[in-house]
Amino acid sequence: MVERAGGVSYEEYVDENVLAPLGMDSSTTRQPIPDEPPSSLSHGYATDDGRPQDFEIVAGAPAGSLSTTATDMARFMLAHLDAGGEDGPSVLSPRTLDLMHAPALDEDALGGLAEGPRMTLGFFEEDRNGHRIIGHGGDTSFFHTHMQIYPEDDTGIFIGLNSGGHEKTSTLRLREAVMFGFADRYFPEQEQEEPLPAGGEVSEGPERRAHAVAGSYVTSRSMHSTFMKALDVFQETRVTVRPDLTLLVSPGPETGRPTAYEEIDPWVWREIGGQRLLTARVEDGRVEALGHGSAFSLLPVEPERSAAVALPVLVPSIGVLALVVLSWPIGALTRWRLSPPGRDRSGRPARVLTRIAVVATVVSCAGWVLAVMTIMDLGEVSPLLLRAVQGAQAVGVIGLVPAAVVVLHDVRRRTGWLRCAGGVPVLAALAGCAWFAVSFNLLVPDISY
Repeated sequence: MVERAGGVSYEEYVDENVLAPLGMDSSTTRQPIPDEPPSSLSHGYATDDGRPQDFEIVAGAPAGSLSTTATDMARFMLAHLDAGGEDGPSVLSPRTLDLMHAPALDEDALGGLAEGPRMTLGFFEEDRNGHRIIGHGGDTSFFHTHMQIYPEDDTGIFIGLNSGGHEKTSTLRLREAVMFGFADRYFPEQEQEEPLPAGGEVSEGPERRAHAVAGSYVTSRSMHSTFMKALDVFQETRVTVRPDLTLLVSPGPETGRPTAYEEIDPWVWREIGGQRLLTARVEDGRVEALGHGSAFSLLPVEPERSAAVALPVLVPSIGVLALVVLSWPIGALTRWRLSPPGRDRSGRPARVLTRIAVVATVVSCAGWVLAVMTIMDLGEVSPLLLRAVQGAQAVGVIGLVPAAVVVLHDVRRRTGWLRCAGGVPVLAALAGCAWFAVSFNLLVPDISY
């Protein structure tokens, strides 16, 4: 949109209209940074004991593509705190800043989710201790940052890290410690609302509300119409009700670990020992979404696509097919000695096609894993590779027909229980993988991510 409206590249427009006016001379969205001495750039590290990496090219640019310094980010924050005032230059009018800092949607659009923090135009509401905060964090493979601005307190704070740390959530924990610690020291906690008692006199009891939200959820920040939907199976969030009617959310959507919440208002829960909120949008008594953070929500999982159903189908199916492929060399060596009698050449075409389907399904599973891992690392995957993986998956689905023919042939010709017992699991495994492929969009024409 910037390029179409401005008539120049995004990088050029931002350089001329944002960075230069604000004096952000050490910042750019160009990748890699042109004419910059390597010694002035920070190396990135995947982990705290990893090797230094070359300049990180972000495939999803311009998101995540700004290279900057803490000093320049201070200038950026000052522009949001003092529009055209004495503290520094600004590229936006006070009216525009007010529009940017205000919540973008109201209760008419969000329903009960509006009871929690909301998204503004470019920022997240991250209030703490009764003070209004707008901020934005971000992560690439090697760099991790967070910025918070206190509009009413003329304050801003920025933290940048060049390593993922020792564990997957290390940078999240560190950023939270710095941001929360800063807020708690300089803007101490004010008196909070007392949570509702378990038997509170409200239109609907806490027990009914708590059990209404219990269940399995997936994040709305997901790819629901493409092959990336398969990730939902491995990222489910479970909400359970404890005896005292508090909610246990596993994992907590913002903590990554089991987190307990207590109700403070109807359909609003607050983190026990913290300040995070969980809100619910309810329609005709049915929970449509749980809100958390400023702009994120959890959506109820369709029972037939839940991890409790999908994983017990998928994992054994892949295991059976993998074992079948591994057994073929052994079977070839011992065929004449151990192969039961009764199988003739009349069923050979179906058996060959079934073997092709088994191999294709195993290859497609490996291909999907490789593609998704590359995408999650912010890398690009060739469309030809994705189409090839889809093609292998389709061969596996079509292979259900010859696999069924093999089983029927063995039963009719009475080739023995061992042959039949071997063919049925293969048919079931192909069916399980086919069901997963259809249910989680592995075969849809759209391969965007």
